[in-house]
Amino acid sequence: MANFPLDLTLIVIFALVQWRVTQLLVAATSRRWIRPALILFAVFLAVGYAFTFSVVLTRVRIPTRIGSILGAGSLTYFLTVTSALAIYYTLAGLRRIFHTDVDPLRRRVLHAAGGALMAAPFAVVGYGAFIERTDFRVREVDIALAGLPVDLDGLRILQLSDIHLSAFLSEGEFARVIDACLDLHPQLAVVTGDLISGHTDPLDACIRQLARLKADAGIFGCMGNHERYARAEDYTARQAARVGIRFLRGQAQTLRFGNAVLNLAGVDFLPQSRRADYLHGARRLMVPGATNVLLEHNPDVFPAAARQGYNLLLAGHTHGGQVAVEILAQSINPASFFTPYVYGLYRRGNAAAYVTRGIGTIGIPVRIGAPPEISLLRLRKA
Repeated sequence: MANFPLDLTLIVIFALVQWRVTQLLVAATSRRWIRPALILFAVFLAVGYAFTFSVVLTRVRIPTRIGSILGAGSLTYFLTVTSALAIYYTLAGLRRIFHTDVDPLRRRVLHAAGGALMAAPFAVVGYGAFIERTDFRVREVDIALAGLPVDLDGLRILQLSDIHLSAFLSEGEFARVIDACLDLHPQLAVVTGDLISGHTDPLDACIRQLARLKADAGIFGCMGNHERYARAEDYTARQAARVGIRFLRGQAQTLRFGNAVLNLAGVDFLPQSRRADYLHGARRLMVPGATNVLLEHNPDVFPAAARQGYNLLLAGHTHGGQVAVEILAQSINPASFFTPYVYGLYRRGNAAAYVTRGIGTIGIPVRIGAPPEISLLRLRKA
């Protein structure tokens, strides 16, 4: 996903934050070496921050693991320090307001509470990185579709997405996800893109684990943006086919369940730059009279899919925001700057779309309020 105004805003904010941190540290010590050291540190952060952009991560020919760690370290630093600095200045303002009205004991309590609040961003990031990031959960969802044939009522579809097998998701951790899937006994399994994050990530290991899935009608997939960035789309399709996984690339597969036909179509990742041309030519993949299901990594294509007559879209890409905070029943998360289809079940006329939170992470190895998800979808007759 790309949002240049947001990216520019963040760069300006982080630059101002680092400038202020530098000022505070220089003022706190008289040592001569501190200023050049801080300048070198700022340059290091800037280089690391560049690797938070997926295009840089996959096109600069260094091991993806190194780029991912540099990017994650820089972004985590900026987010936590920005939050801590905002709390610091808020507390400073409150102290000025209440300074004359608070006795010494109460003032000490307020100072202690302020210190705890400033430590909170670091604690939250630690929780998101070490606990919630690997809190893999099965989410079962009923999806009612108008006109669904009786023989498709109750059909169980396993959806995995945004695996990002990389520096921040090991093969062993992903094996735990597959082990959980084996207990679900789906009739159909789909993978909606982003098996890896970059060009040197363990793609073969990801495919090897996916091949362990069991589904009566088979395992199918579509490509994500990171397969494209890594220039691994052809390789992914070829290696997956060898173990019985078919990636649908502008293709469709009809599947028969009793007397009913489910037509499963898939297209390669469509970036937002092609918004005016979303799903051009995808109508030809539909089968009249069948239940037509489309696999596309980017959920933003949902209105186009509904207009063309697809009954159901299965997508990922957003990670459910990855870091989501609920305020007044509204989820505040980064993905909402890019698309209105962030997470969950959406409807448009008789069409439905399900957007999963996916398994892995990108940018920072943290999930807060958006735990990783193994999706088990059941089709129901509306």
